Amino acid sequence: MDNNNNIVQVAEEKIKKYFELVDEIKEYNQEKVLKAFCDNKIGLEHFATVSGYGHDDMGREALDKVFANVFKAEKAFARNHFVSGTHTLACCLFGNLRYGEKLISVAGAPYDTMEEVIGTRGNKRASLIGHGVLYDEIPLKNGMDVNFEALKDAIDKSVKMVLIQRSRGYSLRNSLNIETIGKIVDVVKSKNPDCICFVDNCYGEFVEKYEPLEVGADLIAGSLIKNPGGGIVEAGGYVAGKEEYVDQAAYRLTAPGIGTEGGAMLNQLRLIFQGLFMAPSVVSEAIKGSILASQVFEDMGFVSTPKPYEKRTDLIQTIKFGAPEPLLEFCKTLQSFSPVESYLTPVPDGVPGYDSKLIMAGGTFIEGSTIELSADGPVRPPYAAYMQGGLNYAHVKIALKGIVDKLKEQENVLR
Repeated sequence: MDNNNNIVQVAEEKIKKYFELVDEIKEYNQEKVLKAFCDNKIGLEHFATVSGYGHDDMGREALDKVFANVFKAEKAFARNHFVSGTHTLACCLFGNLRYGEKLISVAGAPYDTMEEVIGTRGNKRASLIGHGVLYDEIPLKNGMDVNFEALKDAIDKSVKMVLIQRSRGYSLRNSLNIETIGKIVDVVKSKNPDCICFVDNCYGEFVEKYEPLEVGADLIAGSLIKNPGGGIVEAGGYVAGKEEYVDQAAYRLTAPGIGTEGGAMLNQLRLIFQGLFMAPSVVSEAIKGSILASQVFEDMGFVSTPKPYEKRTDLIQTIKFGAPEPLLEFCKTLQSFSPVESYLTPVPDGVPGYDSKLIMAGGTFIEGSTIELSADGPVRPPYAAYMQGGLNYAHVKIALKGIVDKLKEQENVLR
């Protein structure tokens, strides 16, 4: 036990030098968020709620302005009415794309749940393709990076929107940092200035100093039970960007003529304000945990990305196991170190929106929250676990000690 725990201690000594940059980014983003609160004169009156149609809700209107300021957007809105990140992204896509217009995914196939939204899998009639939207995707270069040459060739006046997925999803490709997103936008705009550059910002908020709108993106969206919810928001999503595109997404969520002007917030305003304020610090704790995990798994001989020394652009740490048994054992062990439902044993099962069975370790206070320490993965080659989140660094460290113990016990199976 002591020797196994020493693996974590030794790894921690190696990676402490990287925490200085994480803290610098945290302080930069915390100041940005605080300024947005102060500039919009947020007061106790903004935490009150209204009922029914939700007309003239001053708290909801102030919340939207704060989100717009934080993400440097012409307009933004955050709502508990979004059921997931996928729902939020779908509203942006369906709101801004029409029959005969073309969408291109620039970094290979998108996240599994987006396949049914687009229509490459699942109920075609309900999808974008079923509504007459044209779709294409640009394969990755060497399976890892954006193919900029192919991107230049693919963009012309017929392309209405490009989808830029910041995180890797259930793949082993590189996540897209802000610099790369800016380069994608520059290429797209040079070929078609009217093309909408839409960034799926899930898992990426506050990991870097700048957000995609600051490097030329037109529209971003994400989930409030990931980074910007600070671990306390119970449900929802946000959309930010150019006013015309944000409005179209809002019309899809509610109805034309209503947009952002309706929808009772059901006593969620204080949580969303507070979660956003806490988010830069919570994200920094999760990033420190991911860096530690990366070093631990590298020291144990596993293929894990990103590497400890690499700059982060999202929360996700991958560990490739190469076989189903160690993936399942990893998730079971992580579940046992969760504050909620530690006594449960996760098993692979079908999940709406996914093509493969998934194994999920998520003993979280909010169901599905991935800013809280969790891990999941499809039970298919290369049998990789996608570990993310952590409300505090100490919890991640404790869980890693337990995982190391279990992996050492199972070493003959895992290697």
